[in-house]
Amino acid sequence: MTIPLRRSSAGGTRLGRALAWTLGLLLAFAVVPAAVGPTPARADNPIVQHVYTADPAPLVHDGRVYLYTGHDEDGSTYFTMKDWRVWSSADMVNWTDHGSPLGLATFGWASADAWAGQAVERGGRFYWYMPVKNRATGRMAIGVAVADSPTGPFRDALGHPLVENGEIDPTVFIDDDGQAYLYWGNPNLWYVKLNADMTSYSGGPTRIPLTTAGFGTRTGDPNRPTLYEEGPWVYKRNGLYYLVFAAKCCSEFIAYSTAPGPTGPWTYRGTVMPTQGGSFTNHPGIVDFKGNSYFFYHNGALPGGGGFTRSVAVERFSYNADGTIPTIGMTNTGAPQVGTLDPYVRQEAETIAWGSGIETEPAGDGGRDVGWIDNGDYIKVKGVAFGAGASSFTARVASGSGGGTVELRLGSPNGTLVGRCGVPSTGGWQTWTSVTCPVGGATGTQDLYLRFTGGSGYLFNIDWWRFTPAAS
Repeated sequence: MTIPLRRSSAGGTRLGRALAWTLGLLLAFAVVPAAVGPTPARADNPIVQHVYTADPAPLVHDGRVYLYTGHDEDGSTYFTMKDWRVWSSADMVNWTDHGSPLGLATFGWASADAWAGQAVERGGRFYWYMPVKNRATGRMAIGVAVADSPTGPFRDALGHPLVENGEIDPTVFIDDDGQAYLYWGNPNLWYVKLNADMTSYSGGPTRIPLTTAGFGTRTGDPNRPTLYEEGPWVYKRNGLYYLVFAAKCCSEFIAYSTAPGPTGPWTYRGTVMPTQGGSFTNHPGIVDFKGNSYFFYHNGALPGGGGFTRSVAVERFSYNADGTIPTIGMTNTGAPQVGTLDPYVRQEAETIAWGSGIETEPAGDGGRDVGWIDNGDYIKVKGVAFGAGASSFTARVASGSGGGTVELRLGSPNGTLVGRCGVPSTGGWQTWTSVTCPVGGATGTQDLYLRFTGGSGYLFNIDWWRFTPAAS
């Protein structure tokens, strides 16, 4: 099922209208793993639908998962990537779009290729490592950006590469003793010991021996005897060090090795995610969050998706009793929700479990808003805990046209209608006002759909929303 992409009049990225999202995604996946517990049938993967995302790097901080991704350009026939994106979630299904706090322009010495990176926190600051092409040398180099917030803004910490040997895909790991390590490489695998400032290192780059015992055996390529390809992800669990990586291009699968120490010796342990999906590359990211373990990856499952137009997805998994990682398959269901969403506090409109037809953009009042809304577009917000019931709904909106209506529906885009909020023309796309309407029948925990209706052309923008509980 291929649905063409559409470019908005303002130059924003817009994934085309999906007439049968769920059917298309069900057809896109063929493997449902036994290792991942069954979940109710739904389509929550890929976790972002309005832009293409790639190379996931999750970070748990202050009760949220922050997800750092690359951004594939629409219609790309190469790894055409100009910026990085940040998303976050408190429940693993409703993801907030924080936009792009970092791009090639951040690095005055970089010319192209905003490829796979990772961010970590240390001492209340956030360090984001990524590979870019050095304008002066024409080689790939590793830069580092720093911010005081997980969502940025980020700035170039050095004004020059941290390390440069023409190889890519940095991952960073801070051991229990405080020693930080930066790993990277394709076709080789390297590491350096980072100093406490996280922007310099001691000694020189060290190449990790790529032995078949450590990284498996590749056949058919005498120049690449092991399965290791790229995209390393290093972490520690119960005293054991894990190195998860993209294996044997192309198409890649995800494999892993373990070691008693951060620099080895490594022992190959097998496959995490077999070759599957619509992208010939893959990229791992693993975190624990609220008592569960999660595996992030990318595929080509969205309309128009493929090897250069990828999308990030996630699965929940459980380690085997001996600490090994089970085989995980791609699904369209994604991870189960952890907890519920509170509708009685302000919720950003760009917090979305599934969106159809919409885009996000910087808002004039700060943050982001949802815009480029046409008749029939919608946002799904999963697991909304209405409790005993809501009495009204308020949204912050703006319209430079004739406005429209926000329909509040439960269960599906055409589900039970519990409220309708009219949006007037406000005289500008960033001229904001609040609208309120009565609500009836919104009780319990429900999937909420904000369905947008009106005439032709773009209708309005929405910045945030919240419900008011019914009087007890």
